[in-house]
Amino acid sequence: MGAGAPLWAPVLLLLALPGQPPGAAAQSQACSVDRTFVSIEENSSITKALVNISVPDGQHVTLGPTSTASAFRILENQLFLNVTPDYEENTMLEAHLECRRGSTVVTQLVVLVSVLDVNDNAPEFPFTMKEQNVLEDTKVNSIVIPEDELKATDNDTEDVLFYTLQEVTPNAKSFFSLVSVNRPALRLDQPLDFYKWQTMTFQLLVRDTQGELEVPSHTATATLVLHVLPADLRPPWFLPCAYSDGYVCIQAQYHGAVPTEHTLLSPLILHPGPIYAVDGDRGIDVGIIYSIVGGNTDNTFVIDKDSGNLTMAKSIPSPTTFILLIRGQQTDMARYSVTQATVEARSTTGRPPYFPQSLYRGIVAPGSGAGVAVRDAASPSQPLRIQAQDPDFLVHILLCPSRNPETWGLNSAITYQITNCSEFRMDGEAVLTTTALEHEGVFYAEVEATNTVTNNAATVVAEIWVSEQGPPAIGTPGGGSTGQDGEPGGPEELRFSVVDMAVLGGVLGALLLLALIVLAVLLYKHYWHPLYGCSGKAAPCSFDNQAFLGDHEATKASIPRPEPGSTPVETRPAPLDPEPLGPTPPDPEPLAPQLPGPEFPMAARAAGDSPSAVRSILTKERRPEGGYKAVWFGEDIGAEADVVVLNTPGAGEVGDGDSEGSSEEDGVLDRDPCDALGDSTYI
Repeated sequence: MGAGAPLWAPVLLLLALPGQPPGAAAQSQACSVDRTFVSIEENSSITKALVNISVPDGQHVTLGPTSTASAFRILENQLFLNVTPDYEENTMLEAHLECRRGSTVVTQLVVLVSVLDVNDNAPEFPFTMKEQNVLEDTKVNSIVIPEDELKATDNDTEDVLFYTLQEVTPNAKSFFSLVSVNRPALRLDQPLDFYKWQTMTFQLLVRDTQGELEVPSHTATATLVLHVLPADLRPPWFLPCAYSDGYVCIQAQYHGAVPTEHTLLSPLILHPGPIYAVDGDRGIDVGIIYSIVGGNTDNTFVIDKDSGNLTMAKSIPSPTTFILLIRGQQTDMARYSVTQATVEARSTTGRPPYFPQSLYRGIVAPGSGAGVAVRDAASPSQPLRIQAQDPDFLVHILLCPSRNPETWGLNSAITYQITNCSEFRMDGEAVLTTTALEHEGVFYAEVEATNTVTNNAATVVAEIWVSEQGPPAIGTPGGGSTGQDGEPGGPEELRFSVVDMAVLGGVLGALLLLALIVLAVLLYKHYWHPLYGCSGKAAPCSFDNQAFLGDHEATKASIPRPEPGSTPVETRPAPLDPEPLGPTPPDPEPLAPQLPGPEFPMAARAAGDSPSAVRSILTKERRPEGGYKAVWFGEDIGAEADVVVLNTPGAGEVGDGDSEGSSEEDGVLDRDPCDALGDSTYI
């Protein structure tokens, strides 16, 4: 049994593997691959075989069901990649190979394909534009937007992202910054100012490489809009501020005046304007509630809590001064401020108001709608203000010159209205439009100021130009008007060229020359023959009111100077009438001894009388005597004077009578009447 065993063993071995070494027959019955692990980059397009498969005869190889779906295919015992690998989808592809003989699985093999990551994706922000509100009082170094809200994502998970904050609004980057280049949290670097920076815009950039020149490199951007919200930092401001820098307001103090023994029904007119306050934080603009917290003796005044209008609750019996403390409080009761209103009660006699100017000139742009304020033509940046004054109140300026005139010349009882022009209306002392003014033109509006206490009124004219360039200066060409209907005819139509002005000057010169010629002819006809006769002294001449000189020249012409060495003649006056005619006209010559009595300084002498025989030429009775001139008055001197000049020399006295014009210095001197040419008597 034992000898037989060694005899069968070599036979069986030869039958199993004829011509092969021991164990070779067992290996030839199993499938094999040349490699079981392959590495490829994502997005690579692989066309060659990944693995070669050895399959024994009588067997075939297939992909097992646990292989990566649709990733591989087997062709002629070679394993091929069937897709473009994507690291973000699959980092590892598996191929499970099954060798079968018939339906029986003889061998199972696994081939692994590792997909290598490549920087092929750009980072992404979770937003395109992000708006964020930031309070004005946010503390410096505070995180305004956290990192989680600004962080970008990158499908290339191994990439490191780098962030940059770029300003769109100039100089806005000085207010904000990022915590770090890899941490996009937004941080406040300096205090905010709502009135200077209400909106700031930035661009947030992210890059998946540290250097801009690296390849591949991908970027993404998003927009940040920061809205600065005002914080409740300031109390109410009473306007107009005496000084303001945007942060602090030195508040206005109001002044006004009211008449005694009267109760004004309308709100008081105060200087520099009505009581008015606004929230110091204009961006918040909370409403203001007004109240009187001090100085309102006997509750004389009442203030409207919503408008701030100050009115009288009762009359004031005697002159006095009220110093009212006015509080303006926010409607949310968060903040308040207090100012002072001084109201002076003054006695009045009821004299009518008056306007300090006789004409007010304003301008408004064409196309202005209703409610537009008319501007002052002299200062176009300022509104036109038409203010009447009360003479009773202005008396106090003289009594108290140390006081500010602007606080005295006020009258709370004066109201204004336009009486003749429907295109404009008065709003206090300002002029506003009531309709749209499309065309250029000029309007003349009558403004009436009425004292509501005494019902006295005064009017003034406002010249309002609907024009872009404003009215011309008063008295210049083009300063004419077109009328109330506003038809054309303004400065543009009244301009003349140089040629037109030259033609006009020539015409005027010709007319002036013609007038001089006509005047010369008239003088020749009327005065040549009398002058010629007088010069030869052929016959005596006399003139009655045909030509005269002024008072000064007539006196000098009619009173000859005394010769050197002559002695004034003393005269004794005749009885004079007791009532004077009026003031004595001044004598340009030095006076000699005066006639007694101031009533009648002029006297005349009858021909042939002695130097002392002087008769008055001013009388209440008509004297028929000839040979001298006399001035006769009606009986009722207090009434309108009846003055008659008597210049009737008697017959045969021509050339011998006295000439008119007695002298206080020398008496009446006989002289040729022609020497006193033009010395006629006139009153």
